[in-house]
Amino acid sequence: MKRIMLKIAYDGTNYCGWQIQPNQTSVEGKLNEVISKLLNEEITVIGASRTDSGVHALGNVAVFDTKTIIPSNKIMYVLNQKLPDDIKIKETHEVDKSFHPRAVKSIKTYEYRILNSKVFLPQERYFSHMVYKRLDIDKMKKAAEYLCGEHDFTSFSSIKTEVKSKVRKIYKIEIDECGPYEMKNDGYESRLIKIRIVGNGFLYNMVRIIVGTLINVGIGSYPPERIVEILAGKNRKLAGSTAPAKGLTLIGIEY
Repeated sequence: MKRIMLKIAYDGTNYCGWQIQPNQTSVEGKLNEVISKLLNEEITVIGASRTDSGVHALGNVAVFDTKTIIPSNKIMYVLNQKLPDDIKIKETHEVDKSFHPRAVKSIKTYEYRILNSKVFLPQERYFSHMVYKRLDIDKMKKAAEYLCGEHDFTSFSSIKTEVKSKVRKIYKIEIDECGPYEMKNDGYESRLIKIRIVGNGFLYNMVRIIVGTLINVGIGSYPPERIVEILAGKNRKLAGSTAPAKGLTLIGIEY
């Protein structure tokens, strides 16, 4: 018996999320189904990040145990022939049998895409959140500075979060404007804004609530300095709304 690690990319649009749920299609369930059939074993994958419905991934991680004689680095090729187009394996290799992707320290990187435009662009309908009001990137960057470091992120976690400690550390937040999609006659650019957040762990909906709050700063609902009060208040009602899932992608996990 050996333990295989998978690095997985998927478009989460058509899935209820990573985790198996009754009468719904999940990424975890699809992987279990395809790998079990391929290896002729009952396979149960263990995922590192249980992404929500509609959230995407470029580098989620999972492991499974198998008796297969297929070389570990070759498993990805045979799996990708059987998996649907919206789930693909980027890498497979053998790890120690004791390795558990959620039980060891890691650094996770998420990216959130915002389409800042007066006009909806269908090319971004599955992968970006549309914001019509012009966003002030400089103010958003200033607000992001207050979020970096180790804090109690109670105000930025869903009320459904069930963990003992809500202290997490954000190493950096990068906000980049990826140039205009197009230039309107009135000078208003349709632009794509990417918010990349790197941390040692995230609470339930934490990234999406951070993004929702940064959007509020960007449209001028409150100043960047309000972040300090929101963190200190430890109250979910103080922060912004939860940004939609479709704009979020798990970029990768480092161990």
